[in-house]
Amino acid sequence: MNGTVTKWTVEIHLGEREGSTHAQARLITGVEPSLQATGDAQLSEKDPVDVPEIGYELATARALRALADALMRTAEDDVEAVAGDEGEDRSVHGSQAW
Repeated sequence: MNGTVTKWTVEIHLGEREGSTHAQARLITGVEPSLQATGDAQLSEKDPVDVPEIGYELATARALRALADALMRTAEDDVEAVAGDEGEDRSVHGSQAW
């Protein structure tokens, strides 16, 4: 790979207590403040057994989804700040770079 290589890390902390699972995801880029998001999962009364791993999966997926949304908002704000009000559509959604 040519060009610049940058490493970003996602750190996930999980906790489970009595059927409630909580995940906190943090994107570490080397620039502060880091982006953070959370996700939760709750054991249903209808679930036949408590399988903590399923709660971890659901809570983590929800935290990562929220983290992705936060990262997209940050990117949109950064594009707007750099581009200013040029009247151009510089959407960061979809496959276009900006």
